[in-house]
Amino acid sequence: MTPPADHPHLRLTRREVFAGTAFLAAATILPKGALARTAAFNPGSQGETPMSSGFIKTKDGTEIYFKDWGSKDAQPIVFHHGWPLSADDWDAQMLFFLANGYRVVAHDRRGHGRSSQVDTNNTMDQYAADASAVVEHLDLRNAVHIGHSTGGGEVARYVARYGQPQGRVAKAVLVSSVPPLMLKTASNPRGTPIEVFDGFRKALAGNRAQFYRDVASGPFYGFNRPDAKVSQGIIDNWWRQGMMGGALAQYEGIKAFSETDQTEDLKAITVPTLVTQGDDDQIVPYEDAALLQAKLLKNATLKIYKGFPHGMLTTHADVINPDLLAFVKA
Repeated sequence: MTPPADHPHLRLTRREVFAGTAFLAAATILPKGALARTAAFNPGSQGETPMSSGFIKTKDGTEIYFKDWGSKDAQPIVFHHGWPLSADDWDAQMLFFLANGYRVVAHDRRGHGRSSQVDTNNTMDQYAADASAVVEHLDLRNAVHIGHSTGGGEVARYVARYGQPQGRVAKAVLVSSVPPLMLKTASNPRGTPIEVFDGFRKALAGNRAQFYRDVASGPFYGFNRPDAKVSQGIIDNWWRQGMMGGALAQYEGIKAFSETDQTEDLKAITVPTLVTQGDDDQIVPYEDAALLQAKLLKNATLKIYKGFPHGMLTTHADVINPDLLAFVKA
């Protein structure tokens, strides 16, 4: 006998529907076997969970939020997010590398995400010091550090000043990153004029919420291009992350990512480094970023993606993730 459509055993809760949809969607992103591993895992039955998160307190009292997922015996992949986002911007990469057997770690930069909304030390020097504090707290070794945009600047300074001298870094990856210097100066005539960054500051101070909508729905992901496949979910998630952080830290962060000269950082790095960017990046021009990075680094591999935007880690994760994995394994 066939039960009626409203039979209690056939009713699905909204949570069950969402969970089933997410499960199917994950099948298109994660490697084979990952879903089986996830489905078979039952934290309650094993008395532990492979995922963790928490806070560390830096020397100046700032609380830095971090995620630390996976086996503590696996090689760590450390992710450094862009401005004005959070560790959540690495969801697609953290799930992917976790499924491939790596330990994945990401933190919210000071003033961003869930970290303290501090009114001091919003500089690239301090960003790198905070990253080092997280690494030392977790005692990460043989790590691969991957940074996007401002996070790429953070990686370059961290590796040059902390990770490499301490022998904790195996490789680095700079994705659509800001080094060596974004700002146009007498010695960097091809850089971006200060008026552009002053415009960012004015827009942030005037209406941060609308400014972040405009960035996410426009140049960041290339959604302003005629043939773009626009995702409202991606736009909303970018806006959500931006609005989680503090306006002051994000305001001061504009100076940090645009005016910090990291030429010497790049020259000091000797570990194998993948430099990658899209040639349709409307935020960080690739000719003044990736191409110069590859020239300054001692051991660089350069990969330019035709037509990819600044936020290609999200819009083209299906392409970027396997390439990142190949570099890490090489």
